[in-house]
Parts: sequence; C-alpha cells; structure tokens
Amino acid sequence: MDSIENSKLLKLEAHLRSRIRGQDHVLPRIISLLKRGQLGLTKLNRPRGSFLFLGPTGVGKTETTIAFTDFLFGEGKLFRFDMSEYQTQESLGVLLGAKLGERGTLAMAYDRSRCGTLLFDEIEKAHARILDIFLQILDAARVTMANGETLDLSGFYIVFTTNIGGADLLNLQHSTFATMERHVLARAQQAMRPELFARITEKLVFNRLSYDHQLEIAQLLLNGELKFLGDKGYKLEADKTVLPFVVQRGFHPRLGARPMRDTVEKLIGDAVASDLLMNGVSGGTVTLNEAANCFRIAPLS
Repeated sequence: MDSIENSKLLKLEAHLRSRIRGQDHVLPRIISLLKRGQLGLTKLNRPRGSFLFLGPTGVGKTETTIAFTDFLFGEGKLFRFDMSEYQTQESLGVLLGAKLGERGTLAMAYDRSRCGTLLFDEIEKAHARILDIFLQILDAARVTMANGETLDLSGFYIVFTTNIGGADLLNLQHSTFATMERHVLARAQQAMRPELFARITEKLVFNRLSYDHQLEIAQLLLNGELKFLGDKGYKLEADKTVLPFVVQRGFHPRLGARPMRDTVEKLIGDAVASDLLMNGVSGGTVTLNEAANCFRIAPLS
C-alpha cells in the first residue's frame, strides 16, 4: 500500500469514534479486522473480512457499516440487501438471476464496483437457500450466477445484521453488559446455522444507548443539519433547549435513534421554512417554542 493509504488507515479509529456513539467496546475489533483486510493480511480467496452485528434496532449497526465503507472506499461502495425481501425460495432467483442469461441483484452490485461492502440486513429472515449462498461467499468469496458468470467477491467486506436477542438487551435493564452480550451471542448461535455462524470472523453485540449517548447522537445530527442549511445561506445556531427536545421526539424505545435524523430535519426545516415565509430572514437562533411544541427562529442579537 502507498503512504496515502497507510495514512488513511491510521486515521480510521478517529473517524469511527467521531461518527459512532455508545459503542466504544466494538470499535477496536472492527478497526483491527478492517486494517488486516486493507493491508492484505486475510486469507486468499476469502472476503476481506466478515462481521455479524447484533443488538437492538437503531443503535448504530448500519451507521457503523456506512461510516467505515465511505471512509475506506468512498461513497457509493456500500451495497445493501434487505433480507425481508429474500424470504422465499423464489428470492434466490432475485439474488442470482432466475434463468440463464439473467443477472440478479448481486451481479448488479458487482457491476458497479469490484470492492466495498455487502450489507445483508436482518439475516435471520433469509430463506435457507440464500444462507447456502452466504456459506459459499464466506468460504471462497465466489458465487456463480444463473447466467454462468462467477463473481469474485474477495474485494468486499461482508456485514450481516440481526435483531436476534435485541429485545432482550432492552428488557434486561439490571444486568451487566457482559451478561447481556453472552446471552445475545448464545441466542444467535442457537438460531443461526452453526456452519454459517462459525464462518463469520467477528460477532459483535451493540449496546443499547444511554440518554447521554442519545444527546451526543442528536448533537451530531443537529450539527450536520445546521451545516447543510449554512451552506445554503441560512446562518443558524441552536440554544440549549434544542437537544433535549430532539431526543424526546426522535428517540424511540424500540426503534432507537433511527427516527432521530428525520426528526431533526423536520423540526429544523419547519422552523426555517416558517421564518422565511413570515420574516424573510436567513439567520437566527433555533429555540424551543414550548406552547406550539416545535422550534422557532429567534433573531440573532
């Protein structure tokens, strides 16, 4: 690898820690595997690395995958497959092509890039025939399509996510994380095919998010939205009432922080739209309007 790539790898940890909150316990193992994969220290004819991300919805499993893929390969190199769409035997034809000469969704992703990350969400929903394909990919990084073409997937990281045991993490309020982690991994091992579970390099349990971590995530999303609007000419800052309200409206006990991005965009966007229509200004302080249960823009002093 050249010095530029080496320098990028040295910055990988700082990048992930700047993007992911509340999951410091999994980041060292993710970074370790990614460094080995990027340096070519994994076995020949295997994917660069494979992960199983476990835990409740909305705690950072997909966000972590997006963060490391964009950093290592650039945007557009993450290919996501929702396994809820691959629950029947016929869905094997969707993935690999249904007949001779037909290209499936996996080949369509491969056509766009020969490297990156293949993300298979909610693996527990996949049909058994789809799981057979995963065994082949993890074992030899190769898969044959319906048209006879063989894809070489050795340039990809493979990420599986699952909610197996995720509800238990939310319900076991008084247990240590080590106890909950063992419980979730045991549940996953029981639910998944042993040969598939064994082939995945890293199995990592993401923790539920504390209130402090929810605030940190809200701050990251708020900063991103204010920068986006700032680039459009709307110079805004937020007062101390904003973050707690974003968490109150955007964090869901079962969905985690997943709704928070849309909440930030809607609440801030509505306040800006209202201010532009009413006052025609492009700057101010975002603050909570308690009476209307929404944000408003106060002029900068």
